[in-house]
Amino acid sequence: MSKESEKKKNKKSKSKIKKIILGLLLVIVICFVITLLYLNNQSTAKKLLALTPSMRSEQTELESEFTSEGYTIDNPNIIVDPYNNSPLTALVIFETKESVAPTVTIPGEDELTTFTHTFEKEKVHYLPILGLYPGKENKITIELDGKKKEITIKTEKLPEDFILPTEIEKEEEELTNELYFFTPSSSGYTCAYDVNGDVRWYLTNKATWKIDRLKNGHLLVSTERLVNSPYYLTGLYEMDMLGKIYVEYSLPGGYHHDYYEMPNGNLLVASDDFNSGKGTVEDYIVELDRKTGQIVKTIDLKDILNMEDGKSENWVDYDWFHNNSVWYDEKTNSITLSGRHQDAVINIDYDKETLNWIIGDPTNWSKEYQKYFFTPVGDDFEWQWSQHAAMITPEGYVFIFDNGNNKSKNKEDYVPAEDSYSRGVMYKIDTEKMTIEQVFEYGKERGSEFYSPYISDVDYLDKDHYIIHSGGIVYVDGKNSNQPAGISGADKLVSDTVELKDGKVIFEIKLPSNNYRVEKMPLYGKDTFKLGEATTKGTLGSTKVDKTRLGFITNAKEIDKAYKSHDITIKNEEDRLEVKGRFTRGTEVKVILYRNGEIKEYEVPISKKPYTAMCVDIFTEEENKNGIVVTKYINKEGLEGKYSLYLQINDTIYNVGRYIEG
Repeated sequence: MSKESEKKKNKKSKSKIKKIILGLLLVIVICFVITLLYLNNQSTAKKLLALTPSMRSEQTELESEFTSEGYTIDNPNIIVDPYNNSPLTALVIFETKESVAPTVTIPGEDELTTFTHTFEKEKVHYLPILGLYPGKENKITIELDGKKKEITIKTEKLPEDFILPTEIEKEEEELTNELYFFTPSSSGYTCAYDVNGDVRWYLTNKATWKIDRLKNGHLLVSTERLVNSPYYLTGLYEMDMLGKIYVEYSLPGGYHHDYYEMPNGNLLVASDDFNSGKGTVEDYIVELDRKTGQIVKTIDLKDILNMEDGKSENWVDYDWFHNNSVWYDEKTNSITLSGRHQDAVINIDYDKETLNWIIGDPTNWSKEYQKYFFTPVGDDFEWQWSQHAAMITPEGYVFIFDNGNNKSKNKEDYVPAEDSYSRGVMYKIDTEKMTIEQVFEYGKERGSEFYSPYISDVDYLDKDHYIIHSGGIVYVDGKNSNQPAGISGADKLVSDTVELKDGKVIFEIKLPSNNYRVEKMPLYGKDTFKLGEATTKGTLGSTKVDKTRLGFITNAKEIDKAYKSHDITIKNEEDRLEVKGRFTRGTEVKVILYRNGEIKEYEVPISKKPYTAMCVDIFTEEENKNGIVVTKYINKEGLEGKYSLYLQINDTIYNVGRYIEG
């Protein structure tokens, strides 16, 4: 064999040996990785974190008991508060041989508080009984084919913390038996009072912001779940008076303050864009497709207005506009919005998303916006300040609750709270001549006793028939406050609601609380009760992952001590994870989800400021010492499979010992 051939043979041999060694090394590495994965998996969770059932899933379980079989009008199946959410209601279930249309009468103290309703013809009857008195054996009459049957429905007393009217004034000959529905701004219940001031309906799961009926007769109210502090909710429930949910609408930016049902059935919703990175709130409106739950249109007011213009006393950079109402006008295809922190009611072309006009004092607005303001004409004209509930009436007037804060853009001209007043005001506008005329007001004559520095509402019932709701009257040490109750340290609250007809007060109800809105509605709508699961539409979106890395968690500690020292609670909801705890400023906290060698880290800011309207990130002495309670929500959208749950506090990682499923 030649030397050259021998060299080639040795080279091939060495190459073969090298491949074998590399192969062996690869096998060792793979075995090592598998071993690490195995060992790591031994430290991850084997048990599912208990699922917190939603109101929707709970009602499905409840309905399994709603049987009609074997029940007749003489022996009906009576279920009080059938959905554990509406205690002054009942469901009466029975069958008849023939199709009949039952008529139910719920007696009141007088004719104006007695309710009668006739149901559709059926053989199997599910009769919602509404308007029961609390803490009473209510005698209900059901009439079938001329025959009457009386049944007794006993209700529980009102909760001890229930808020009752302190004063009722009424002109009975001008009133109907409709109810006054209130939504609380803080403490209290979503409820309805009759013309005598008696509670005839309420929800145990408080709904805030607007309450109204959709065209299909269902109520539309907020969910009870926060998506961000202090008051941004996950979305809306479409429910009936029994408290049964038919649809839950979820929105990535949540819901606050107001919504509007469009002519096509879609919902215009005051929302937020928490994922934009711009850090602002209450300047974002979405159109929600009722059929699909998809967001089909978004309007970002930062693209339409200058954030620095028209500042009111409550203006802050992240809550610069503070939109508190949404109204669509089909005649002009426009939406009207109320920016409390710019003392401005604005109108936008819905298709073009361009500005049409602005109502408010033009002081401190840029030159480019001056053309959008109106010139006042007529006598006794006043601008509105920090307003709420802007709407367009059938006559084309702009109807507003003018809170009246300060009554000036210039601090040296501010009017103090004890000399101020709030009012319902109606303006007639001419968009060609750009003139504005005041055609109605109520409240100025009431002075400071009617002064509400925040929230409140106006409603148009008919021509010359309105509700003016001064819902946020606040006192501190016997004097009117110019700030909301939660900021001022109020020691007395008042909600004063007035119904006016032809310029005359026909009803007034005062409550020792603050309430956001009031709607006057009949007890029974046109909706028909139906059994069946609630549907979910829309999404909360996916939660941003702050850091994703490959690796293993092998040094985690037991979490028991952390649970106690930080008051940690973890809830596994159907669509998201909620982690809550108490931490001091500067603590680094992360929620960690682990799956198959992938680590997802979600930072938990220890701050009072993120997305918090009218609040600054200042800690009290007690909070600096003991910390503040913070909550992190991690939506399950985008998560697939099982994720073991860990919590990192500073440099220590704690094993929760449970997993969640995406």
